[in-house]
This record gives sequence, C-alpha cells and structure tokens, in this order.
Amino acid sequence: MGYRISVVCTGNICRSPMGEAILRSAFEEMGLGDQVDVVSAGTGAWHLGNDADHRTHAVLTRHGHTLSGHTATQFSASDFAELDLVLALDRGHERALRRLAPDAGAAAKIRLLRSFDSSAPPGAEVADPYYGDPEDFETVYTQVSSAVDGLVAHVRDALEAPV
Repeated sequence: MGYRISVVCTGNICRSPMGEAILRSAFEEMGLGDQVDVVSAGTGAWHLGNDADHRTHAVLTRHGHTLSGHTATQFSASDFAELDLVLALDRGHERALRRLAPDAGAAAKIRLLRSFDSSAPPGAEVADPYYGDPEDFETVYTQVSSAVDGLVAHVRDALEAPV
C-alpha cells in the first residue's frame, strides 16, 4: 500500500468510521483504492471492539457507502510509524494526537480533516453527533464529504511526488 491514512475521533463509532467509509469510497472512485489505505481509530477506549453506531451505518447506507467489519480501536503512539496522514476530526482530537506524537515527524502528519475543505474556515471541526439526532449524523456526512476533493488532491500529489 502506497499511502496510509487514519481518521480519528473520540470513540471510533460515529465520525471516524463515517470518514473512513467516505474516504475509502472516494479513493476507489478516483482509481486510487489500490494505493491508499484508510483506517480509523478513537482517542479513547470507551467503545473498543464495538461496531459503528447504527446512525452512522444508516447515513452511510443512505448515501451508497458501506462499512463492514468495523471494530472500534484506540489510536496509539506506535500507529504514527505506519501512517502518512492522521486526520483529527476536531481540535480536541488534534491536541490528544499531538500529545501522543513521539517526535516532530509524527506531529507533522496530523491535520484537521476540514482543513482540506476550501470552503471551511480555518480550524473548522467535524461536529460531534453522538448525543444528537439523525440530522446531526447527516451534518457529519456533509462536513466530511466537503473535504474529500481537497484530500484526494493532497494524496494524489503526495503519491506523484518524487521520493
């Protein structure tokens, strides 16, 4: 696999698995599925081993995406060595990831997902839908989807860059 991305939220059952499924589909559609691997994780251990939230599955299904075999995991400092890009979904996740980063190289891999959305203001976050209603999960879908084009362009550039 040429390029590896992890999408990170709090418990790895709502936002990050949705991001994983949306991004995986986008890279497949762009013909990059065999070169880009997308995974997800949480900053905490609250939901370890659980499937994604049923509301996440419902939104993904409504929009033609699938997420099968998901098992919530927790991001660890050792994960940085296997990744090219770590996408934090809000500033709290970004801070937690920076605390885990073992060195400056690892810290440089961390970006807010919405930083790839040219229409989003600086520092924009993906909203937390966990305590909300189904519409809040649709908001997450829209926020993540809006970053896809910028993210795909970024990864394509990275894959084409001379080593």
